[in-house]
Amino acid sequence: MMWESLSKKDWFLEDNTKVYVVDTTLRDGEQTAGVVFNNDEKIRIARYLDQIGVDQIEAGIPVMGGGEKECIKQMIGLGLKASIMAWNRAVISDIKQSIECGVDAVAISISASDIHIEHKLQTTRQNVLNMMSDAVKFAKDNNLYVSVNAEDASRSDIEFLTEFALVAKHAGANRLRFCDTVGTLNPLTTYRYIRTLLDAVGLNIEMHTHNDFGMATANALAGVYAGATHVGVTVNGLGERAGNACLQEVIMGLKHLMKVNVTYDTTLFREVAEYVARASDRPLSVNKPIVGANIFAHESGIHGDGVLKNPSTYEAFKPEEVGLERQIVIGKHTGTAAIRSKFINEYGLDINEKTAKNLLVRVRDKSIEVKRSLFDKELMCLYEEYLQENKTENN
Repeated sequence: MMWESLSKKDWFLEDNTKVYVVDTTLRDGEQTAGVVFNNDEKIRIARYLDQIGVDQIEAGIPVMGGGEKECIKQMIGLGLKASIMAWNRAVISDIKQSIECGVDAVAISISASDIHIEHKLQTTRQNVLNMMSDAVKFAKDNNLYVSVNAEDASRSDIEFLTEFALVAKHAGANRLRFCDTVGTLNPLTTYRYIRTLLDAVGLNIEMHTHNDFGMATANALAGVYAGATHVGVTVNGLGERAGNACLQEVIMGLKHLMKVNVTYDTTLFREVAEYVARASDRPLSVNKPIVGANIFAHESGIHGDGVLKNPSTYEAFKPEEVGLERQIVIGKHTGTAAIRSKFINEYGLDINEKTAKNLLVRVRDKSIEVKRSLFDKELMCLYEEYLQENKTENN
């Protein structure tokens, strides 16, 4: 089935440009140093991605052979709604391996920067163009959707990159993957690059950004602002070195920052994040944007009071939207409003303001002693101690 017929979700920006999410957790994500998914894990991740509703899944590298090819074939047999893409070098023998797997789309990757062409490929610009063009034509002759990956595009000469994109277009490529391979872009340079390419070539562009300077998501969104129609992501931002643009961050950024009509199932984000974290043996940080455990945890007295009155005072979106729950944390910075709310709503004890103030002193002392927020049991112990002392005094 062709890619065009598989993209049924219409995401529109103000200029009615569609935006598609391409997930490469199973290819670029697994290229994280030390990460290996077994085939069962890859299949489960693919199912999760399809449940979320991503438009295309980059499933792996068929030329690796063995279990990789078998897993991709098994994935295709699942009947997922998403397009299944395989990664290839600009080599016809690679593409033949992808065809044997039965994928409907291929990524054909070759370097576009002079530093890569000279030192990695040890060839010429013209040979790069010839290899890429031949590979694209072969793939199109076999009725495949084709993404041409301009590796290290962000460090390439813009005139050559424009020529590269034109050759890809004339060969029949469906889109250009603009790869910020070592993460050297910033949002302003991203916008200029993408606008220049779109104005000169008019070919669909996918943003593929890395996080070496902590700007992968920002650069991905900047590319969309400039007119890119596709965004490459990984669950939790897995990827080589500092990782790739994070699926959860990009989708929520599109939805809440760019006001795109997102139709993906974001309620699965936390569940999927936890599964991929376990499968990759890369723990999920508590302050991970969008899905970290602390994203909806409030301890500060001012913040807690505001959230209790109206959650939108200190929350950009509802926790349920990404599969999380709000937490009122009791610790050193807690206020009386949070303590009263905790006792009333969770323990069913309607304590008064005086009791809350007395407990607050004890809570802060205990929190400093243990150097963390308090567990429910500890909080109840403080409350019982207070009641006992108060009873003794009154007697």
